[in-house]
Amino acid sequence: MSAAPEDSSVLYMEHGAVAQVTLNRPDALNSFTRQMHRDLWAALDRAEANPAVRALVITGAGRGFCAGADLSEFDFEPGPDLVQRADPGPVIDQAFNPTARRIQSLRMPVIAAVNGVAAGAGASLAMTCDIAIAAPGASFIQAFSKIGLIPDAGGSWFLVERLGLARAMALAMTGDKLPAAQAKEWGMIWDVQDDPLEAALALAERLAAMPTKALVATRALLRDASTRTLDEQLDAERDTQSALGKTHDYIEGVMAFRQKRAPQFKGE
Repeated sequence: MSAAPEDSSVLYMEHGAVAQVTLNRPDALNSFTRQMHRDLWAALDRAEANPAVRALVITGAGRGFCAGADLSEFDFEPGPDLVQRADPGPVIDQAFNPTARRIQSLRMPVIAAVNGVAAGAGASLAMTCDIAIAAPGASFIQAFSKIGLIPDAGGSWFLVERLGLARAMALAMTGDKLPAAQAKEWGMIWDVQDDPLEAALALAERLAAMPTKALVATRALLRDASTRTLDEQLDAERDTQSALGKTHDYIEGVMAFRQKRAPQFKGE
């Protein structure tokens, strides 16, 4: 089913326990306007409001995944206060940062199906998702240095986390294109598939049948590990295990293992 008209900047569909969110400005390579952020938030809200949805896929319409910010929304008209009007800070604070935080806080795993170019904040969006699968012809471009800016929407954090400082630094400074196969080899993404959407939906269905709370807790622990000492991480693991030990899926998983049967997880 579709929850948005076909001319919406973000389309929403559900496939059983999997929600599919499609960035839908193909003529602009799905570059973000402020309205598109709002439409994306509404789609994420819809997925979270349905308890039957336990995994989510984000992809792009047309030949691109996402080209980052739509620069036509920036006011570069010559005249007074040009510097203030062209300031990218407000749109980052009011749109891109909330989007990154929203995806990272979803109650379900999120998979990016990168169907084409992911440039600027579009590359950041792909890395913000828990898992990314790209088409062979897809590419990732840190386009910021070409317009006098720095990686944003989480890009400066994710690049170092995924690639290490040396590769992150060179990609960010040069703005060179990173092909999908090399992105997989370097650890930016999980896989390359001829049909990334089909592969992402299949993986999402698999994750949707798993213990959802444990998957999301895994995201949080792995994401924050670099900010803790080993002792702090051990404590965080203990506390998280204790919380998960009170869930239905933990009891069901252990009982199913002991009874040599397939578990029936509920995401609870």
